[in-house]
Amino acid sequence: QVQLAESGGGLVQAGGSLRLSCAASGSIFSRYTMGWYRQAPGKQREFVAAVTGGGSTNYADSVKGRFTISRDNAKNTVYLQMNSVKPDDTAVYYCKGQYIGSYAWGQGTQVTVSS
Repeated sequence: QVQLAESGGGLVQAGGSLRLSCAASGSIFSRYTMGWYRQAPGKQREFVAAVTGGGSTNYADSVKGRFTISRDNAKNTVYLQMNSVKPDDTAVYYCKGQYIGSYAWGQGTQVTVSS
């Protein structure tokens, strides 16, 4: 099973940018669909973006046009480029890897957007 570790979170001003990374262990990373999810205080975890092994991407409407998900299979890493961030983007961001019936979550990284 893949193991995931997020990094890159922090404090950013509204309108700024941040890039999150999720490093994965395992030899079949390229086959995994990788996703980013987030959970704000008092709210349920929600989908942000995903990229398949073939490179197809999908985004939540709330981040479309501002966030970009990408992957580097040679580095076993998936990224989330966050531009034009808003205070509503404040949350713990989690990486998820899914392959057939198996999935794994990272431990999360905090993103705080100040107004």
